[in-house]
Amino acid sequence: MSGFTYFDIFMIPFQLMIVFFTVYYFVISWFGLFGKKREVKIYDESKTFAMLVCAHNEAAVIAPLVDNLQKLNYNNKLYDVFVVADNCVDNTAEVARNAGAIVLERHHDTLKGKGYAMDWFFERLFKMERQYDAVCIFDADNLVHPNFLQEMNSRLCNGERLIQGYLDSKNPTDTWVSGVFSISFWIVNHVWHLAKYNIGLSACLGGTGMCIEMDMLKRYGWGATCLTEDMEFTMKAMMENIPTTWAHDAIIYDEKPLTFKAAWNQRMRWAQGHFDVANRFMLPMFKKAIKERDLKVLDCTVNLIQPYFLMISTFFVLCSWIYEYVPFYTNIIYTILPMQVWTVIGIGQYIFPVACLWKIRASAKSWFYLLFYPIFVYSWIPITAIGWFRRHEHEWNHTIHTRSISFDEVIVPEDQVNDGPRQVDFKK
Repeated sequence: MSGFTYFDIFMIPFQLMIVFFTVYYFVISWFGLFGKKREVKIYDESKTFAMLVCAHNEAAVIAPLVDNLQKLNYNNKLYDVFVVADNCVDNTAEVARNAGAIVLERHHDTLKGKGYAMDWFFERLFKMERQYDAVCIFDADNLVHPNFLQEMNSRLCNGERLIQGYLDSKNPTDTWVSGVFSISFWIVNHVWHLAKYNIGLSACLGGTGMCIEMDMLKRYGWGATCLTEDMEFTMKAMMENIPTTWAHDAIIYDEKPLTFKAAWNQRMRWAQGHFDVANRFMLPMFKKAIKERDLKVLDCTVNLIQPYFLMISTFFVLCSWIYEYVPFYTNIIYTILPMQVWTVIGIGQYIFPVACLWKIRASAKSWFYLLFYPIFVYSWIPITAIGWFRRHEHEWNHTIHTRSISFDEVIVPEDQVNDGPRQVDFKK
């Protein structure tokens, strides 16, 4: 088709955006496949930590985590374990207290959710007699690698202020849903967080396994109370030029959803929260990035745009099908990049998952679940679309956790930290 059409007014910008995002993600991903950049590790235990767990009706899983946190390979006089029993109607507080945690109970009829519970706790933490160098945040269903605090202590000693640990899975082989959910986290860990850290960009907080320097928290406050409080605080910190760094050897094992419905609901909350944060931070961060010529801030802005990119690319695919019969716009996709380049990028989308599973020495069952991974990927399209329509809703949907095992039941390879994170076995 030749000549300009009215449809080109939005179809050409859409195509330019698709090319940019596709190439951008593809190039960055490679920097996470060949190991992590060299680090200077400091194992002189000096930093003090407040270990925070916000729990809503988590009596089934809270005790193993509290027990696990008390047995980390770190001087137990340098950290305390706190549990906020948030609007619980079960005996979470009692179970956590019996396990040895310092328990605070919170009740509020309207301000519900993890972000509000954290904000409430930090106000009290700042006024406590004992003060800490940093706070680490976990979800009640987690288990934590014994060397977690050693790694975070080293990062803090090296001047890092906002740190995200490696998000692993506690139940990667329970069901095909938990399997593909685990695979998605392993891929993001390597081709997104590690890749960005390796080239000096900012990672993004992941909701658990986070470490925040206390002086920073006191100065800027928490104030992140939306459905994705982790992303909100990441952007809030980036507006103050504080990037999120990635601790590849500080490992957290998180319980993944067992059913497609539970996975759908959890990701719907993430999509709603992502749009909420994007709408509030996207323009200010873009202006800041241009004004200060800061690639880290610009990269975070690109991250905020990601769900819009997914909707635009999906719309373009639908339009391209119509184009085969009625060429109603000017197709410049193959003018910008030849077919050979698109073929290489297409093949890369299959290489990255395989490379990640190979790196972590995944089990045979995880390799089998890789066959179902496209279902997980493409289900993001309706979730994102619905999330946009529901972006102004802020009701928190609690995910029920049931995988109650102690860390003593985890079979961790002795060379895991030295050889990088790898899939571990969890006894049934």
